[in-house]
Amino acid sequence: MKNGRGAAVASRGAERGTGLDARSLLELHYFMLLGRLLEERLVGLHRQGKLVGGLYRSLGQEATAVGPAYALRPGDLYGPLIRDLGGVLARGYAPREIFAQYLAREAGPTRGRDGVLHLGDIEGRGVVPAVCMLGDLVSVLAGAGMAFGMTGRRSVCLTHVGDGGTSTGAFHEGLNFAAVRKLPVVIVIENNGYAYSTPVSKQTRQPDFSRRGPAYGVPGVKVDGNDVLAVHAAAREAIERARAGGGPTVIEALTFRMDGHAQHDDAFYVPPELLEAWKERDPIALYEARLLADGVVSAEEIRTITAGIEALLDEDQKWAEDAPLPSPESGLSDVICR
Repeated sequence: MKNGRGAAVASRGAERGTGLDARSLLELHYFMLLGRLLEERLVGLHRQGKLVGGLYRSLGQEATAVGPAYALRPGDLYGPLIRDLGGVLARGYAPREIFAQYLAREAGPTRGRDGVLHLGDIEGRGVVPAVCMLGDLVSVLAGAGMAFGMTGRRSVCLTHVGDGGTSTGAFHEGLNFAAVRKLPVVIVIENNGYAYSTPVSKQTRQPDFSRRGPAYGVPGVKVDGNDVLAVHAAAREAIERARAGGGPTVIEALTFRMDGHAQHDDAFYVPPELLEAWKERDPIALYEARLLADGVVSAEEIRTITAGIEALLDEDQKWAEDAPLPSPESGLSDVICR
């Protein structure tokens, strides 16, 4: 596994048409499943009142995060949103770091200063911290892409934005700038149907978000966001195009948020029949069925992988819960006053 903590798997050769060997195919599954099971633990901690911040689940959207993040190379930059936990894990974060982050422990990535997925490690794992201002990461990553060009670094920047975030000025300014300067930027639009509680039909007259690309003179691609192999393939092609000097690509990943905007939101505004329809499109279940059908993994091996993840989460959750909170005396450290 990329983060060195997954179970070893036997090589059975590449699945036809994917360009990925068995280990890579199983790592995609591992990071999606790890993210989902980790979030289930976080939901339990939230209900116990132990989390310091909010919890924004990626339930049903695991493929849109893991597929693109897994396509990046060391040295590339990844800009997640607060729902892209799987991508953060694929870039090398361990579950104990995520537990410590949400529990606001001193040992967490932000040393207890933040209680959601606003974490980053630019020099090491190439993760740019998520920001609350939706759409702004497009401009941030465009700036990083310009810096790569100025320094002769052949690295790529990839970031996510929600369907609602495409209506912000920062998204359009950042995309236009990246297009004009032909910067190595890939933008994945997670079209999960709702901008908080606002459905796409009430947010825009143009629901085909892939057209945002051609509108600015760059390619626009639409993929099934619940098919991790499709998302990964589209991202990999866009990343290599950007690395070769071809400029940005906009990828629209069609998916669905199978929970409220956050744990405080019961999603009463989502029609029950819509939720039921998307349950049949669960990205992890669909991918497991494909792996089983292609002989990449057996049902027993899936059970073994799941048990290994649960054991890892047991260990890391206990470590984080036992870790100390920041000392009161450190409250003003890492704070910039102007």
